[in-house]
Amino acid sequence: MRLAIRRLDPNLPLPSYAHQGDAGLDLFAARSTAIPPGHRELVPTGVAIELPEGYAGFVQPRSGRALREGLSLVNTPGLIDSHFRGEIQVIAINLDPEATLVISYGEKVAQLVVQRVERCDLAEVDELGDTARGEGGFGSTGA
Repeated sequence: MRLAIRRLDPNLPLPSYAHQGDAGLDLFAARSTAIPPGHRELVPTGVAIELPEGYAGFVQPRSGRALREGLSLVNTPGLIDSHFRGEIQVIAINLDPEATLVISYGEKVAQLVVQRVERCDLAEVDELGDTARGEGGFGSTGA
């Protein structure tokens, strides 16, 4: 699929896949910031996209930085609807209990996964079909 992208910061690389077959495009930080433990910060990525109707973008944390530094995203995945044309920004949070997290300009800060999405036609019913799980919620299928 073709994805139209607008570069808002000419000094940053365009989002890219690190390897053949990767699902996520790496997004880069358009400014440096230091996030104290337990705090969050809005980090711009320097790009805007034009998703075709029927697609959505999902912004997700990068697993390496999550493990090494405690970098995560508050609303993960962040949802980009097809009609949004503004700059992609991530709400970064520092989950490390002690160390300040430094995000440097140009560093990989998150990843963008683009997926086809379906619109639902809701059909209100009095009852839903039975399943083995039924109404069992969190932890109902085992540890």
